[in-house]
Amino acid sequence: MSELPAATPTPFSMRFPTLEDWLTWQESLNPKTIDLGLERVNQVWQRLKHPDLSASTAISIAGTNGKGSTVALFEAIFRAAGYSTGSYTSPHLLRYNERIRLDAVPVPDEKIMAAFEVIDQARGELPLTYFEFGTLAALTVFAQEKPDVVLLEVGLGGRLDAVNIIDADLALITSIALDHQHWLGDDRESIGREKAGILRSGKPAVFSGSDMPASIAEQAKQRQTPLYVNGREFHYQASVENWSWCGPSRTLDALPFPNLPGRHQLDNASGVIMALDLLRKTLPLDDKAVAQGLETARLTGRQQLLEKQGIQWVLDVAHNPHAVAALKQQLQERPVAGRTLAVLGMLQDKDVATVLKLMHKHIDQWHFATIEDARGLTAETLAEVAETVSPAPLFHTHDTLSSALRAVSAEVVAGDRIVVFGSFFTVAAALAYLAAQT
Repeated sequence: MSELPAATPTPFSMRFPTLEDWLTWQESLNPKTIDLGLERVNQVWQRLKHPDLSASTAISIAGTNGKGSTVALFEAIFRAAGYSTGSYTSPHLLRYNERIRLDAVPVPDEKIMAAFEVIDQARGELPLTYFEFGTLAALTVFAQEKPDVVLLEVGLGGRLDAVNIIDADLALITSIALDHQHWLGDDRESIGREKAGILRSGKPAVFSGSDMPASIAEQAKQRQTPLYVNGREFHYQASVENWSWCGPSRTLDALPFPNLPGRHQLDNASGVIMALDLLRKTLPLDDKAVAQGLETARLTGRQQLLEKQGIQWVLDVAHNPHAVAALKQQLQERPVAGRTLAVLGMLQDKDVATVLKLMHKHIDQWHFATIEDARGLTAETLAEVAETVSPAPLFHTHDTLSSALRAVSAEVVAGDRIVVFGSFFTVAAALAYLAAQT
């Protein structure tokens, strides 16, 4: 792609004819990939004269793991009840448009580009980040389309995340675990405090994970936020065939299991049902919609199972110990007749050693791959860490994700399993590779 021109008064619709051109330019605008803070995005939001979101009920979702699953569950249940939805999530796997959805359908390039143009004209000289552009674009689209419900996944933290410029009608916090410590703090209490930045005075909040950090309760008390905690104000019980949910005022029995792999999804689903109960005066729905949504929820790249020519592929964006432990449990519960081989690619700020220690007993052969991104770890670095694991695993190194996927495909026979995990980049490469094989 040719070098994009520097900023000029020329209309942006003429300068950037494609969405890809816009995104490439945005990546060069702010030298920091992650630049937490609300000052820039708030200023631009003010200059946009606050596109009106009052027609929609807004729900903010923060946490370490489970945010994407929670959005998918909300989306499916609301749509089953006949409500229109707008969803903002990140990152994407194959297409940027996955981040901004209306009724679960990615919006077209033209709609995103039009929002980018309005935002750029409003920002002046403010160096918005790639994520801030996307957040403002999503909010602009939702203000135009006015869906009944707007689901806003917080990108990294909470308090200083661009999504937090919106005063949501309800906040939901999923599990809290160690991740992004460089930005959020070195312990769960610090991370919980940052995530609790999405709480609002007088607006209800739900904690759907287990073992809630005390810092979240402290923040709720300081902000006078009604807080509903999994295992305290609401809980669930599971049998072999179904599960039941019990809240402050009612019980739902014989619910179908979420159509998302892993028993940890019951935490996510239980929190979603609590949130729906809290919003029932504004967004009433019947129990059939809850059951239908649980059965139809879909989420690409989270313990996703695919079968190709007798080979089982497991694709999971898990990249921190908490998520990888859930993946490990899933592999244990679903053994295969043959071997399990893994393709692993990770980013620099991740706890590689713990991830490998969790998984090494369950992987017969590793294929470490370099992620071709400025934040990506090299395959050699992954191998160096692997050699510290006792016993050192059998592994191969690859310069690219595509070469790792080709190599592992050549190794397997019918009955084997390939597990691809460690990053959104890694899973995206696998999805593209598998699509090209059909």
